[in-house]
Amino acid sequence: MYKSRGFTLIELLVVIAIIALLMAILMPALARARNQARTVSCQALLKQWGIIWSMYCQDNDGYFSVGQVGGSGWHRGEWIICLRSLYRTKTKILRCPMATKRLPTGEEWGGPFHTYYMPVGGSGSTGGGEEPSYGGNNWIYHPPAGVANIQSRPTEWNWRTPNTKGSANAPVLGDAMWRGGGPYENGTRGDPAPLHDGQWLGYNREMMHFAINRHNGFVNQVFMDWSVRKVGLKELWKLKWHKEYNINGPWTTAGGVTASDWPDWMRSFKEY
Repeated sequence: MYKSRGFTLIELLVVIAIIALLMAILMPALARARNQARTVSCQALLKQWGIIWSMYCQDNDGYFSVGQVGGSGWHRGEWIICLRSLYRTKTKILRCPMATKRLPTGEEWGGPFHTYYMPVGGSGSTGGGEEPSYGGNNWIYHPPAGVANIQSRPTEWNWRTPNTKGSANAPVLGDAMWRGGGPYENGTRGDPAPLHDGQWLGYNREMMHFAINRHNGFVNQVFMDWSVRKVGLKELWKLKWHKEYNINGPWTTAGGVTASDWPDWMRSFKEY
Protein backbone atom coordinates (compact mmCIF):
# COMPACT_ATOMS: atom_id res chain seq x y z
CA MET A 1 0.00 0.00 0.00
CA TYR A 2 1.23 3.50 -0.86
CA LYS A 3 2.08 5.44 2.23
CA SER A 4 1.87 9.24 2.02
CA ARG A 5 4.56 11.31 3.60
CA GLY A 6 4.61 14.86 4.94
CA PHE A 7 6.68 17.77 3.73
CA THR A 8 10.34 17.69 4.47
CA LEU A 9 11.84 20.71 6.19
CA ILE A 10 13.50 21.82 2.96
CA GLU A 11 10.21 21.59 1.03
CA LEU A 12 8.45 23.58 3.74
CA LEU A 13 11.12 26.27 3.65
CA VAL A 14 10.77 26.47 -0.14
CA VAL A 15 7.00 26.96 0.16
CA ILE A 16 7.49 29.66 2.79
CA ALA A 17 10.06 31.40 0.58
CA ILE A 18 7.67 31.35 -2.39
CA ILE A 19 4.86 32.82 -0.27
CA ALA A 20 7.21 35.52 1.04
CA LEU A 21 8.29 36.34 -2.52
CA LEU A 22 4.67 36.61 -3.68
CA MET A 23 3.85 38.86 -0.73
CA ALA A 24 6.84 41.07 -1.53
CA ILE A 25 5.56 41.42 -5.09
CA LEU A 26 1.90 41.94 -4.22
CA MET A 27 2.13 44.22 -1.16
CA PRO A 28 3.48 47.31 -2.99
CA ALA A 29 0.81 46.87 -5.66
CA LEU A 30 -1.88 46.57 -3.00
CA ALA A 31 -0.52 49.65 -1.22
CA ARG A 32 -0.58 51.62 -4.47
CA ALA A 33 -4.14 50.52 -5.16
CA ARG A 34 -5.19 51.50 -1.63
CA ASN A 35 -3.57 54.92 -1.94
CA GLN A 36 -5.14 55.48 -5.36
CA ALA A 37 -8.53 54.67 -3.87
CA ARG A 38 -7.89 57.18 -1.08
CA THR A 39 -6.90 59.81 -3.64
CA VAL A 40 -10.21 59.28 -5.46
CA SER A 41 -12.07 59.46 -2.14
CA CYS A 42 -10.24 62.70 -1.34
CA GLN A 43 -11.37 64.21 -4.63
CA ALA A 44 -14.94 63.14 -3.90
CA LEU A 45 -14.80 64.92 -0.54
CA LEU A 46 -13.46 68.07 -2.18
CA LYS A 47 -16.33 67.96 -4.67
CA GLN A 48 -18.64 68.05 -1.66
CA TRP A 49 -16.73 71.08 -0.40
CA GLY A 50 -17.29 72.71 -3.77
CA ILE A 51 -21.02 72.16 -3.34
CA ILE A 52 -20.91 73.52 0.21
CA TRP A 53 -19.02 76.66 -0.82
CA SER A 54 -21.33 77.14 -3.81
CA MET A 55 -24.37 76.97 -1.52
CA TYR A 56 -22.79 79.42 0.89
CA CYS A 57 -21.97 81.93 -1.86
CA GLN A 58 -25.45 81.68 -3.34
CA ASP A 59 -26.93 82.51 0.06
CA ASN A 60 -24.38 85.31 0.60
CA ASP A 61 -25.18 87.40 -2.48
CA GLY A 62 -22.47 85.69 -4.52
CA TYR A 63 -19.62 86.35 -2.10
CA PHE A 64 -17.28 84.27 0.02
CA SER A 65 -17.20 84.72 3.80
CA VAL A 66 -15.46 87.63 5.56
CA GLY A 67 -12.27 85.73 6.40
CA GLN A 68 -12.09 86.88 10.01
CA VAL A 69 -12.95 85.16 13.27
CA GLY A 70 -14.17 87.66 15.85
CA GLY A 71 -12.18 87.69 19.06
CA SER A 72 -9.38 85.47 17.79
CA GLY A 73 -6.26 85.44 15.68
CA TRP A 74 -7.29 82.26 13.90
CA HIS A 75 -8.38 83.86 10.64
CA ARG A 76 -6.74 81.15 8.51
CA GLY A 77 -9.35 78.71 9.80
CA GLU A 78 -12.37 80.98 9.35
CA TRP A 79 -13.81 78.70 6.67
CA ILE A 80 -14.12 75.87 9.20
CA ILE A 81 -16.26 78.04 11.47
CA CYS A 82 -18.41 79.83 8.90
CA LEU A 83 -19.31 76.60 7.08
CA ARG A 84 -19.86 74.49 10.19
CA SER A 85 -23.66 74.54 9.91
CA LEU A 86 -23.34 72.95 6.46
CA TYR A 87 -21.11 70.02 7.46
CA ARG A 88 -21.58 69.55 11.22
CA THR A 89 -23.36 66.20 10.86
CA LYS A 90 -20.45 64.74 8.86
CA THR A 91 -17.16 66.05 10.22
CA LYS A 92 -15.18 63.36 8.38
CA ILE A 93 -15.49 65.61 5.35
CA LEU A 94 -12.77 67.76 6.96
CA ARG A 95 -10.15 65.05 6.53
CA CYS A 96 -8.40 63.64 3.49
CA PRO A 97 -8.46 59.81 3.76
CA MET A 98 -4.65 59.90 3.62
CA ALA A 99 -4.46 62.09 6.74
CA THR A 100 -6.95 61.27 9.48
CA LYS A 101 -4.98 61.40 12.75
CA ARG A 102 -2.94 63.96 14.67
CA LEU A 103 0.84 63.90 14.93
CA PRO A 104 1.87 61.51 17.71
CA THR A 105 3.89 64.32 19.30
CA GLY A 106 0.70 66.38 19.75
CA GLU A 107 1.60 69.62 17.94
CA GLU A 108 -1.28 71.74 16.65
CA TRP A 109 0.00 71.65 13.07
CA GLY A 110 -0.32 68.61 10.85
CA GLY A 111 1.79 67.02 8.13
CA PRO A 112 1.62 65.14 4.84
CA PHE A 113 -0.30 62.33 6.54
CA HIS A 114 -1.55 63.99 9.72
CA THR A 115 -4.32 66.39 10.74
CA TYR A 116 -3.96 69.74 12.48
CA TYR A 117 -6.04 71.17 15.33
CA MET A 118 -8.70 73.89 15.06
CA PRO A 119 -10.52 75.08 18.22
CA VAL A 120 -14.30 75.22 17.95
CA GLY A 121 -14.64 78.67 19.49
CA GLY A 122 -12.84 81.99 19.61
CA SER A 123 -9.62 82.98 21.29
CA GLY A 124 -9.09 81.23 24.60
CA SER A 125 -11.41 78.35 23.79
CA THR A 126 -10.61 75.31 25.90
CA GLY A 127 -13.30 73.00 24.59
CA GLY A 128 -13.02 70.37 21.91
CA GLY A 129 -12.01 71.15 18.38
CA GLU A 130 -11.89 69.93 14.82
CA GLU A 131 -9.03 67.88 13.37
CA PRO A 132 -8.97 68.64 9.62
CA SER A 133 -6.36 67.91 6.97
CA TYR A 134 -7.69 70.37 4.38
CA GLY A 135 -6.76 74.05 4.32
CA GLY A 136 -8.27 77.10 2.66
CA ASN A 137 -6.89 79.72 0.31
CA ASN A 138 -6.98 82.85 2.45
CA TRP A 139 -7.21 85.15 -0.57
CA ILE A 140 -10.78 84.18 -1.46
CA TYR A 141 -12.51 86.13 1.31
CA HIS A 142 -14.83 89.16 1.23
CA PRO A 143 -13.93 91.26 4.29
CA PRO A 144 -15.97 94.32 5.29
CA ALA A 145 -15.21 97.78 3.94
CA GLY A 146 -12.38 99.44 5.79
CA VAL A 147 -10.39 96.24 6.38
CA ALA A 148 -7.16 96.96 4.51
CA ASN A 149 -5.36 93.75 5.37
CA ILE A 150 -5.78 90.47 7.21
CA GLN A 151 -2.62 89.04 8.77
CA SER A 152 -0.53 91.35 6.53
CA ARG A 153 -2.34 90.22 3.37
CA PRO A 154 -3.68 93.26 1.45
CA THR A 155 -7.41 92.71 0.92
CA GLU A 156 -7.37 94.59 -2.39
CA TRP A 157 -5.92 91.38 -3.86
CA ASN A 158 -8.75 89.19 -2.51
CA TRP A 159 -11.00 87.41 -4.97
CA ARG A 160 -14.13 88.00 -2.85
CA THR A 161 -16.41 86.15 -5.28
CA PRO A 162 -16.11 82.94 -7.33
CA ASN A 163 -17.81 84.68 -10.25
CA THR A 164 -14.64 85.94 -11.85
CA LYS A 165 -12.46 85.33 -14.89
CA GLY A 166 -9.81 82.66 -14.39
CA SER A 167 -11.72 80.86 -11.65
CA ALA A 168 -10.59 77.45 -12.96
CA ASN A 169 -7.02 78.18 -11.81
CA ALA A 170 -7.87 79.89 -8.51
CA PRO A 171 -7.84 77.42 -5.60
CA VAL A 172 -10.40 77.49 -2.80
CA LEU A 173 -9.56 74.53 -0.60
CA GLY A 174 -7.33 71.48 -0.65
CA ASP A 175 -4.82 69.17 0.97
CA ALA A 176 -2.89 71.03 3.65
CA MET A 177 -1.07 70.72 6.96
CA TRP A 178 -2.56 73.92 8.43
CA ARG A 179 -5.89 75.74 8.54
CA GLY A 180 -5.18 77.89 5.53
CA GLY A 181 -2.55 79.96 3.79
CA GLY A 182 -2.12 82.96 1.55
CA PRO A 183 0.74 82.34 -0.90
CA TYR A 184 2.03 85.82 -1.60
CA GLU A 185 4.15 85.94 -4.78
CA ASN A 186 3.54 89.19 -6.66
CA GLY A 187 7.01 89.96 -7.98
CA THR A 188 8.32 91.41 -4.74
CA ARG A 189 8.39 88.43 -2.42
CA GLY A 190 8.53 84.69 -3.04
CA ASP A 191 7.16 81.75 -1.11
CA PRO A 192 10.02 79.24 -0.94
CA ALA A 193 9.59 75.48 -0.98
CA PRO A 194 9.92 73.56 2.29
CA LEU A 195 13.34 72.02 2.88
CA HIS A 196 11.74 68.71 3.77
CA ASP A 197 8.27 67.21 3.44
CA GLY A 198 6.06 68.53 6.21
CA GLN A 199 8.45 71.25 7.39
CA TRP A 200 6.84 73.61 9.91
CA LEU A 201 8.34 77.08 10.36
CA GLY A 202 5.26 78.89 11.62
CA TYR A 203 1.71 79.73 10.60
CA ASN A 204 2.79 82.49 8.19
CA ARG A 205 4.87 80.27 5.89
CA GLU A 206 2.03 80.34 3.43
CA MET A 207 2.95 77.97 0.58
CA MET A 208 4.52 75.45 2.95
CA HIS A 209 1.08 74.62 4.30
CA PHE A 210 0.09 73.22 0.89
CA ALA A 211 3.40 71.87 -0.49
CA ILE A 212 3.17 68.39 1.04
CA ASN A 213 3.63 65.03 -0.66
CA ARG A 214 0.25 63.52 0.22
CA HIS A 215 -0.67 61.89 -3.08
CA ASN A 216 2.58 60.67 -4.64
CA GLY A 217 3.84 64.01 -5.90
CA PHE A 218 0.43 65.68 -5.97
CA VAL A 219 -2.18 67.31 -3.78
CA ASN A 220 -5.89 67.68 -4.51
CA GLN A 221 -7.61 71.07 -4.78
CA VAL A 222 -11.10 72.41 -5.43
CA PHE A 223 -11.13 75.58 -7.53
CA MET A 224 -13.42 78.60 -7.77
CA ASP A 225 -15.32 77.08 -10.69
CA TRP A 226 -15.99 74.18 -8.26
CA SER A 227 -13.91 71.74 -10.31
CA VAL A 228 -11.58 69.34 -8.50
CA ARG A 229 -8.24 68.06 -9.76
CA LYS A 230 -4.87 66.92 -8.58
CA VAL A 231 -2.08 69.49 -8.63
CA GLY A 232 1.62 68.72 -8.95
CA LEU A 233 3.62 70.00 -5.99
CA LYS A 234 5.66 72.37 -8.16
CA GLU A 235 2.45 73.37 -9.96
CA LEU A 236 1.27 75.04 -6.75
CA TRP A 237 3.40 78.05 -7.75
CA LYS A 238 1.45 78.25 -11.04
CA LEU A 239 -1.97 78.60 -9.42
CA LYS A 240 -3.65 82.01 -9.25
CA TRP A 241 -3.87 82.34 -5.47
CA HIS A 242 -4.92 86.01 -5.54
CA LYS A 243 -5.71 88.66 -8.17
CA GLU A 244 -2.12 89.87 -8.45
CA TYR A 245 -0.34 86.55 -7.98
CA ASN A 246 2.49 86.12 -10.48
CA ILE A 247 2.03 82.65 -12.02
CA ASN A 248 5.41 83.03 -13.74
CA GLY A 249 7.31 83.80 -10.56
CA PRO A 250 10.79 82.64 -9.51
CA TRP A 251 9.62 79.11 -8.62
CA THR A 252 8.33 78.37 -12.14
CA THR A 253 10.16 77.37 -15.32
CA ALA A 254 9.01 80.63 -16.92
CA GLY A 255 10.60 82.46 -14.00
CA GLY A 256 13.90 80.63 -14.42
CA VAL A 257 13.76 77.93 -11.77
CA THR A 258 15.91 74.85 -12.39
CA ALA A 259 15.84 71.39 -10.83
CA SER A 260 18.84 72.23 -8.65
CA ASP A 261 16.93 75.14 -7.06
CA TRP A 262 14.46 72.78 -5.41
CA PRO A 263 15.08 70.95 -2.13
CA ASP A 264 16.28 67.37 -2.61
CA TRP A 265 12.92 65.80 -1.80
CA MET A 266 11.17 67.77 -4.58
CA ARG A 267 13.75 67.61 -7.39
CA SER A 268 12.31 64.54 -9.11
CA PHE A 269 8.81 66.00 -9.36
CA LYS A 270 7.53 67.44 -12.64
CA GLU A 271 8.44 71.05 -13.45
CA TYR A 272 5.79 73.63 -14.33
